[in-house]
Amino acid sequence: MQKTNYSAFGTLIVIFFFWGFVAASNDILIPVFKKALDLKQSEVLWIQNTFYVAYTVGSLIYFATSSLLKRDLFNKIGYRNGLALGLLVSALGTLLFIPASTNGGSFAMLLGGLFIVGLGFSFQQMAANPLAIQMGDPAKGNVRLSMAGGINNLGTTIGPVIVSYAIFGNASSGETTLDLASVQTPYLVLGIVFVLAALFFKFSNLPDHIGEDNQNEPGQVLSTLREPQVLLAMIAIFVYVGVEVATASNLPEFMKQNLGKKESEVAPFVSLFWASMMIGRWASAAGVFEKSKVFNRLMGIFLPVVAFGIFALANTIGGSDVSSYWRYIGLVFVLIAADFISNGNPVRQIILYSTLGSLALIIGIFSSGYVSVFAFISVGLFCSTLWPCIFTLGIAGMGKRTNTASSLLILMIMGGGFITLAQGTLAADNLLGIQQSYWVGVVCFAYLIYFAIRSSSILKSKGIDTFETAKSGH
Repeated sequence: MQKTNYSAFGTLIVIFFFWGFVAASNDILIPVFKKALDLKQSEVLWIQNTFYVAYTVGSLIYFATSSLLKRDLFNKIGYRNGLALGLLVSALGTLLFIPASTNGGSFAMLLGGLFIVGLGFSFQQMAANPLAIQMGDPAKGNVRLSMAGGINNLGTTIGPVIVSYAIFGNASSGETTLDLASVQTPYLVLGIVFVLAALFFKFSNLPDHIGEDNQNEPGQVLSTLREPQVLLAMIAIFVYVGVEVATASNLPEFMKQNLGKKESEVAPFVSLFWASMMIGRWASAAGVFEKSKVFNRLMGIFLPVVAFGIFALANTIGGSDVSSYWRYIGLVFVLIAADFISNGNPVRQIILYSTLGSLALIIGIFSSGYVSVFAFISVGLFCSTLWPCIFTLGIAGMGKRTNTASSLLILMIMGGGFITLAQGTLAADNLLGIQQSYWVGVVCFAYLIYFAIRSSSILKSKGIDTFETAKSGH
């Protein structure tokens, strides 16, 4: 069994933090720019659509360039250079936040900045995900991605708090004046950090080449697309990112309409949604330690509780009263139980978590008040490890076409934009309304259950069934 390269892996997961910080902070920008520029819900959700479609554009650029070079782009320039390039592109995007938030604000400039940031993220994602899977036993690829995702969700938990504080100040003090110019500081600081991180990765100890050089020739891409598991996984990534992003992005509008919450009051709830992702991923990541079964089980309880504590601490520092959120800990233990039952098996985990996610959405649709709010937020718990599970099943057994399959999956991150926009459109009062619009997520989870069952059957027919031990006894 291939041992995990912890030194290189520890270096790599730093980059996952940045993705989370920006992605979750978008949920704060949505109600802010909606109010400042008097936009409709379907209009303001172009923030997410633009950001996530950038991933698709980046993937297409990657494929086209590899095709012209007749060689895999990252193996040509080196994976470290690929990560550095992506970070520098994202840094350029943060500069557009200056004109986007001055002189009354420019929605077009905001979208342009987010598009460029997302474009850089796409290059980073295409390099980082296969690297994480290749740094140890492939059967534990989903566990390493869960651990990396837990670091990602440090960013998603902290991001909304920092951006909300920058815009509104301390919410508990009553100083909640909306000042778009305040958006500039956190994103410009982030841009500087991107540049520093690019230099860091350029000279890091990460592997510089994996797989074969000719992975993304046109024929290679077409043959990979003909693999049913890859095609099914592409759709699964589309709907998974869609339900995850749509649930969080529409939450501020739901709370405004049904609980009368102001833009300055939603940050802790958005933060809890993304903290829920961290809670679930930290629970699943316990198996990466490769210790005894008892140790892993204890860590599977300890780590998610610590993750919840990080959420509470971050929001307390940000000036929010988190005492009313402690009841949510009961749902955390539901997640822990589900994690034990799934035992690290990606097929079982997708089926169980998607079922619980659907149930959470249905409870949110038919209940009211904070019961609905916490039900919708708990979707974050059950989305938490779906990405690594889908990714692992999608590239299993692909051999020299692993990079190609990985790139095709990254291309489908655009689902975060399109499904969010679709739900925002259906949320109009003359259509479904904001609460009933969450049926979109139920449909997404239904497909994920189908994907898990079908992909398992396909892989077994190929003699690939190595996932029972994916969590090393946890």
